Amino acid sequence: MRASLIQIAVDPDEPVESRRARVARLVREERGRAELVVLPELWPMGAFAYEEFAAEAEPLKGPTYEAMAAAARDAEVWLHAGSVVEAASGGASGAALYNTSLVFSPDGELAASYRKIHRFGFDKGEAVLMAAGEDLVTVDLPQLTVGVATCYDLRFPELFRGLVDAGAQAFVVPAGWPARRLAHWTLLARARAVENQAYVLACGTAGTHAGVEQAGHSIVVDPWGEVLAEAGPDEEILRVELDPAKVTATREQFPALKDRVL
Repeated sequence: MRASLIQIAVDPDEPVESRRARVARLVREERGRAELVVLPELWPMGAFAYEEFAAEAEPLKGPTYEAMAAAARDAEVWLHAGSVVEAASGGASGAALYNTSLVFSPDGELAASYRKIHRFGFDKGEAVLMAAGEDLVTVDLPQLTVGVATCYDLRFPELFRGLVDAGAQAFVVPAGWPARRLAHWTLLARARAVENQAYVLACGTAGTHAGVEQAGHSIVVDPWGEVLAEAGPDEEILRVELDPAKVTATREQFPALKDRVL
């Protein structure tokens, strides 16, 4: 399976609508090059642009949904379209914001959505502005079952164990990870791959937004923990070949998952 990770540079001087159109073009350009395309977390406005969340929030089937559905259909790819600030009904105030990932099939239909469970901020920022998701989400691609997580989720191994129990053979992790914790990003991506004997496709943003320099360095790790590809700090596209049989072979050759007690 061919996969492309598009590491988007989030420039605060680029209007959201312009970036949305630009990203849609980049997805379309992967037609014939990839079967799975992955975008970063909250790329329309930036993961740390907290002051813009309410203004840029959109319904699930809002402008980003429409643009990415069309791009997936035109490119004939499975598209993990990163995440958006979703404005949803519910909660004590009658409305809530979620950090919601969107996954489209090659016909442009929504295959899955995932509301980020672990919100970053330590009682500020995302942690107080957004509601937490509750459901683990997997998507059955033709050759691979993918578990969906987002950014800060990467620090919580229990979530990934749950995804493995749900059949995941690979994890897709869009992120807006800060450059100052780059070492944690690569370490945790490899750890989640090794402990679960699964592929990790972790796609981050580049650039600087809301005064926070982004790590970039999107990374693809195989089930044995080997890094197959890693981007630099700037906007870049990683293209890798995934072998679904390698997940089964790794789990059979080193059957650590069978020895789980908890």
